[in-house]
Amino acid sequence: MQWRLPAALILAAAGLWPQAARQPAQKPDEELPAPIQVDVELVNILCSVRDRRGGLVANLEKDDFTVVEDGKAQTVKYFSRESDLPLTIGLLVDVSVSQANLIDIERRAASQFFSQVLRKKDLAFLMSFGEEAELLQDYTNSAALLERGLDKLRVSSSPSGMHPGPVPTISRPRGTVLFDAVYLAAREQLKNQVGRKALVLITDGVDQGSRVRLEEAIEAAHRADAIVYSIYYYDPSAYYGHGGMTFGGVSDSDIKRMSEQTGGRLLKVSRKNTLEKVFEDIQQEMRSQYSIGYTSSNDRKDGGFRRLEVRTRNKDLKVQARKGYYAPKAGS
Repeated sequence: MQWRLPAALILAAAGLWPQAARQPAQKPDEELPAPIQVDVELVNILCSVRDRRGGLVANLEKDDFTVVEDGKAQTVKYFSRESDLPLTIGLLVDVSVSQANLIDIERRAASQFFSQVLRKKDLAFLMSFGEEAELLQDYTNSAALLERGLDKLRVSSSPSGMHPGPVPTISRPRGTVLFDAVYLAAREQLKNQVGRKALVLITDGVDQGSRVRLEEAIEAAHRADAIVYSIYYYDPSAYYGHGGMTFGGVSDSDIKRMSEQTGGRLLKVSRKNTLEKVFEDIQQEMRSQYSIGYTSSNDRKDGGFRRLEVRTRNKDLKVQARKGYYAPKAGS
């Protein structure tokens, strides 16, 4: 598939770019802080809690939560509210033909979102996807650079060339490579980042011609520890002709599943619930998360998928968290 990246990033993804060239210049050794010791076996979960009315609950304590992995209760070791960990966020915008009338609205709302959500230690990147996935702005916390990236949003046209990438290049008709975009964003952009990681999708939910399946996109997000927020936004006139004749169909089922599996959620744009309001809801949620850490009672390094269930002792509250994670694999 096409994956337009700066030359340095293409080489880095292929393992051909020197590590030193990919990082900012470092300070002399005497100025560097002591290395942080990380427990690589620690399982980290970010979650949000809502009451029966859908309002965020932000005043819970460690003992209010229980964590169950593959049916076995786990002991929570670390807990914090309103995590101040650095945030890395990727915005993925659908620029297929069916979204043509919405791009200007998406551009304005996304610009406002970036200006409000990003703090000094946070990073963001911007991708578009239609017949190809394209990186419009690499990691930055500059609102100005992200604004320039948003200015590049254009309705997707036929790809003019092929670039090497991690997705198998088999021949299939292509229209909206939604799954490929999530896969690439998680695997190439987020996997090696630390802190909190999220992907925000703006799309009508249609995938046509991706090289990877929905399950592979979800797995890539799991392995990157990334939460997926899906914004369901579509233009009815792109799917219905005169006299009510249907020229296509839209469904939120795939993006809903992607979000729920990774601990995010599906948000729908409507006349009452504008895109600006949806972005505001996502921002509030990301700033009202709980961070839970535990060491799994299952010490096998088999690389398998382990199912998670996070609950609160108060049965009236609903926890929004990822449904599982992939265990480390021996030798990797």
